[in-house]
Amino acid sequence: MFIPILESMGKITEATVGMQQEMFKKWFSLWPGIPAIPNYPPSAPEQVKQFQKKWAETVNDLLKRHRETVETQFKAGQQNIEKAFQFGEAKTPEEMRAKSLELWQKCIDSVHQSSEAQIRDFQVAVEKWFEVMTAAIPSS
Repeated sequence: MFIPILESMGKITEATVGMQQEMFKKWFSLWPGIPAIPNYPPSAPEQVKQFQKKWAETVNDLLKRHRETVETQFKAGQQNIEKAFQFGEAKTPEEMRAKSLELWQKCIDSVHQSSEAQIRDFQVAVEKWFEVMTAAIPSS
C-alpha cells in the first residue's frame, strides 16, 4: 500500500523539479545580454553598472524565492512520509482508510500550494524582468 503512494509522490516530485528546470530555462532564455553599442553616451558606463547591480539583485531575489519554495516542498514531503509511517498504528480498516484519505489530501494540497507558489514566483520574475529591462533602456 505504501509503495504506490511513495511512487506517486516520487513522480509528482520529478514532475515538479522538471517543471522548475523548464521554467528557469525559459526565464533565462528571455533575458538577453546587454547589446554592444558602438557609440556609448558619456553616462553609459554608469548606466551599465546600475543595470548590472539591479540585475544581480533581481537574480539573487529569484534564487532566494526558489530556495524557499523548494524548502517548503521538502518539509511537506517529509511530513507526508512521517504520516505514511503512522499507517501501521491503525487498528481498524476504517481508521486505515481515514488516515490514507487524510494523507492523500495533504499530498494533493502540497502539490497545489507548490504550483501556486511557482506561478506567483514566475509572475514576480516577469515583473522584475520588465522593471530591469525598462530601466536599462535609455529614454530619448
